[in-house]
Amino acid sequence: MAVAFIGVRHHSPACARLVRETIARLRPAYVLVEGPADFGDRLDELLLGHEPPVAIFSYHRDGERVHSSWTPFCGYSPEWIALHDGRAAGAEVRFIDLPAWHPALAGRANRYADADRRYAEVAERLCREFAVDNTDVLWDHLFEIGDADGLGERLDAYFDLLRGEAEAGEDDTEREAYMASWIRAAEDAAGGRPVLVVTGGFHTPALRALIADGPRAWPRVPSPPDGALGGSFLVPYSFRRLDAFTGYQSGMPSPEYYRRLWESGPERAAEALTETVVTRLRERGQRVSTADLIAARTLTEGLTRLRGHRAPARTDILDGLVAALVTDDLDQRLPWTSRGPLAPGAHPAVLEMVTALSGDRVGRLHADTPAPPLVHDTAAELERLGLDRAGTVALKLADPRGLARSRALHRLRVLRVPGFVRDEGPRTGADPVLKERWTLAAADRDPARLSALIEAGAYGPTLADAAAAALDERMAGAGTDMAALAAVLFDAALCGCAGQSDRIAASLAAGIAGASDIAGLGAALGVVLGLWRHDRVLGTARSPLFGTVVAGCAERVLWLVEGVRGGPAPADPGRLHALAATRDALLHAAGPLRERAGLDRDTALGVARRVAANPDVPPDLRGAAFGLARALGDTADPARAVRGAAGPRTFGDWLAGLFALARQDVLDDGSSVLGVLDEMVTALADDDFLVALPALRQAFAFFPPRERETIAGRLLGRRGAAGSARALLRTAGDPVLIAEAKALERRAGQALAAAGLLPGGTP
Repeated sequence: MAVAFIGVRHHSPACARLVRETIARLRPAYVLVEGPADFGDRLDELLLGHEPPVAIFSYHRDGERVHSSWTPFCGYSPEWIALHDGRAAGAEVRFIDLPAWHPALAGRANRYADADRRYAEVAERLCREFAVDNTDVLWDHLFEIGDADGLGERLDAYFDLLRGEAEAGEDDTEREAYMASWIRAAEDAAGGRPVLVVTGGFHTPALRALIADGPRAWPRVPSPPDGALGGSFLVPYSFRRLDAFTGYQSGMPSPEYYRRLWESGPERAAEALTETVVTRLRERGQRVSTADLIAARTLTEGLTRLRGHRAPARTDILDGLVAALVTDDLDQRLPWTSRGPLAPGAHPAVLEMVTALSGDRVGRLHADTPAPPLVHDTAAELERLGLDRAGTVALKLADPRGLARSRALHRLRVLRVPGFVRDEGPRTGADPVLKERWTLAAADRDPARLSALIEAGAYGPTLADAAAAALDERMAGAGTDMAALAAVLFDAALCGCAGQSDRIAASLAAGIAGASDIAGLGAALGVVLGLWRHDRVLGTARSPLFGTVVAGCAERVLWLVEGVRGGPAPADPGRLHALAATRDALLHAAGPLRERAGLDRDTALGVARRVAANPDVPPDLRGAAFGLARALGDTADPARAVRGAAGPRTFGDWLAGLFALARQDVLDDGSSVLGVLDEMVTALADDDFLVALPALRQAFAFFPPRERETIAGRLLGRRGAAGSARALLRTAGDPVLIAEAKALERRAGQALAAAGLLPGGTP
C-alpha cells in the first residue's frame, strides 16, 4: 500500500521507536504529521537543533475570543521523531492538521491532549480485562514494556477497538476531513513511493477510510478571519508542563521516566529512577538504608514477574518503592492508580516519587530561533532602565525615572513574566506610599522567563502595548464584577495605561446601576476613591470620570445597605469595608458627590440613622450605620447606643460594625464608650460570655496591635491595677479554649457541690 499509517499515543517512546524503524525501512517520499498546517512553511525553525521539550505556541485574538494553544514535543514524541528522521531520510515533511486558531480546535489549549473521555467505556472494559487500574497502566502493559515484535499490528487493533465504539464530534470530523485531503494529495504526488502518516491513534481508522475518495490537489491552508490577530512561535517547554500529574492531559504522566525508557531501556530506567527517588528522600532528611534500597529493587522485580512484564514498568517501580519505603498508613489512594493532578495531602514520600519520575528538565531553543518583537523590546527596555541584572531595586515613584522603571516592572507583572517580584509598594489606590522595592532574578536562572515572554508576545509588540491588551482581556473577563474591575483599574494605573484606566472606569460607571454586591462595590469604591484623591503620580487624581464612579458607588452602597434585612449573623467584613469606603467618600469627595449624584452628608446621615435604628437589620450593619452617623457629625450618645446593642448573640457583631466605621470613639480619652463596654462585658454570665466571645474577638481585630495595647492600658487604669498592657494581650493559649475550660470547671464545681462532695457544700 502506498500510504502507511502509524496511529500513536502522543509522547509514547514505543510509538516513537516504531516511527523511527518505519521511516528507516520505507524511506518514504512524504512524512505527514498531525500538527498545525500554518506552521508548515516554518518547519526549518523546528529543526534547528533545539533541546526538547519545546512547543509551538499559537495565539488568536478577535472581537469574540482569545485563544492560546500549545503543540508540545519532547525528545521521544513520535511527532518529533517523524519530523527529524523524515527530513534526515530525504522525505518531504508536512504538518497536516488545522491551525490552532480554527474553531475545530477552539476548546483545546493543547493539541496533543488525549480525549480519553470519548472512549471511556471501552477503555474501562480493557482495564478490567487486564486487571489494571487505568489507561496509563494498560498502555505500559500492552506497548511500552511488551515485545517490540508486532507492535504496529497491536496498535492498529487497539485504536480500531477504541474508535469503533466512540463517536467523533464535529470538531474531529472537520479535522479528519482536512488531514485526509493532505494524505490524498501526497499519495498522488508521491508517484508510487510510500507516504507515511503519523497521527493520534484515535484518528487513524477514520483517515484510512477517508482517503479512498476525494480531491487530490494540495489543500489550502486556512487564513484567520479579517480583523483577527494571530501567530505562532517556538517556546521552551518543561517536563513539569507535560506531566499529567500537574494537570496536563497528555496521556503520558511521568515524563522523566519515559525519557529514560526511550534513551536507556526499561531495566536501566528502573535502576536509575530508584536511585533518584532514594537520593531525593535522603536529601530531605528521610532515612533510607541500603537494605531499604535492596528491598525496593527486590519488590520491584517480584511485581514485574507477578504482573507478567518482561521488564519493570513504571507502576512496578513505584509500587515497589512504596512497599519498601512507606511504613505509615496512607490516607488516600496512590496517585498513579488514577489519572489527573495530584490530590492535596499526598504522603511526602509518595510526592517525592512522583516528582522524581516527573523530572525537572526544561527545553532550550536554538540561538537562531525567531522570537516575537516583545522579547526584543523587553530586553532593550530593561537594559535602558537598568533593570537587566539580578538584585534588589528601590524606586521613588515621585521621580520620573523611578516611575518609568516602576511601570515597566508592573507591565511585566501584569503579563505574568516570572523573575520580577514586588516586595513593597502601594497596595491600593488609597495607599499614599510613594516608594517601591522589587527583587529581580537573573534571566539565565529562570528558564520559564523566555517562555512567558514569547507567550506574552501574543498581546502586542511592546511592553506597553502588551500590558494594555492583557488588561483589556482581564476587563472583558471581569464583566460586571466590581471588585475584579477595580483590581484591573489599579493595575492599569500602576502600568501607566491611561487609556485602559478611562475605559475600565467607564465600565465601572456603566455597571454600578445594576450591581447588587455590596462588598464588590465597596472594593471598587476604595480603589477609585484612592486614585481620585491621591494619585497625581499615576495620573488619575481628580479625574472627572473617576469622580463619577466614586459618586455612583457611594450612592449605590447606601441604597443597597438600607434594603438589607436579617437576624443575628456573623459580621460581614466585605460590607463593613464598603460602608467604610462610603464614609471616606462622603468625607473627602463631598463636591463630586453633590454635583454628580445629589448625595450629600445630610442625605447619607438620614440613611445611616434609619439603618442604625431598624431592629430588622443585621447587627453588624446597625453598628456600622451608627458609626457612619458618628463620622458624619451625629451627636447621639454612643454609650446609650452600645447599651442598646446588648445581648450575647448580637453584641460582638454590632461592635464589629461600629469599630469598622468609628473605632476612634473607643480610643478617645473623653469618650465613655470604653467604660460602658467594660461594664457590659463584666456583667455577662459565663455562658453568655462564651457565646459572645468569638464575635468580640473579631470586633477588636479592627484595632491594630498598638491600639489594642492602648485599650488594655486604659482597662488596667480603670481598675487601678499596675502591670504591662502588652502582657495582658498575650495568653498562654487560645482565649476561647481558656474561657471554655473555666466554664467547664465552674459546671464541674456546681455538680460536685450539688452532690455534697465539696467542703461546705458550695462550689
